[in-house]
Amino acid sequence: MQSSEQINELASALAKAQGEITGALKDSANPFFKSRYADLASCWDAARGPLSKHGLSVTQFPAAIDDFKTEVLITRLMHSSGQWLQSSMLLKCKDDTSQAQGSSITYARRYAFAAVVGVAQIDDDGNAASGRIDPNVRAQAAAVGLDPRGDLGKDVPQAKVKETVDRMLKLMSDDIIGDHEDHKRAMIILDYHEKVLNPDEDLYVAVGDALPAAKRNSWKSLVSLGKKLEKDDAASDPSRGRRF
Repeated sequence: MQSSEQINELASALAKAQGEITGALKDSANPFFKSRYADLASCWDAARGPLSKHGLSVTQFPAAIDDFKTEVLITRLMHSSGQWLQSSMLLKCKDDTSQAQGSSITYARRYAFAAVVGVAQIDDDGNAASGRIDPNVRAQAAAVGLDPRGDLGKDVPQAKVKETVDRMLKLMSDDIIGDHEDHKRAMIILDYHEKVLNPDEDLYVAVGDALPAAKRNSWKSLVSLGKKLEKDDAASDPSRGRRF
């Protein structure tokens, strides 16, 4: 770890921020382990407000060291006074493709961010970055002729999956009347997400498998925006519910 010469103001601000930071929501599903985990967006949602309130910010960037032989992710926690803390995390990819590198960077960003600011998260999806399934899980599944992903989502009727996916795609593309289109769309999608997907983990996973990656990421972004808007509304007026 590296730091500025003094970190007294940073340490004081971080102590105050950590008193307000909540745990990251487990709103992503990992079908390999039949579990949910807190993704990078959820970690940021949990910490963004307290960090900004107390003059703290985080930057993360990949870098090559040792004459470009080693790739790392550098995470720096900064304070408005100019004081800072910095640490590096080794990046490991299963191959040299851009997709594998991107997965490794995203995974490292989440772990490093949560560690540096003190966000509590539940994580079972690390194998996405390494391209591996836990050998014990693989062996146990193979011994009984099962897919190592388990049975999560497999028994959902395809008609129900298609109906849900079609509805989700429609919600993401429907015209929205009036101002603040993105905000209104985010709240509509959050409502559907909470009422239809979250209560049914099998459907959650089956739909996640069926959605194209780009659409799945767009959906997650809108859900995150909806949660932020809902939180902001509650903070400004606790007696109010959702915006519409």
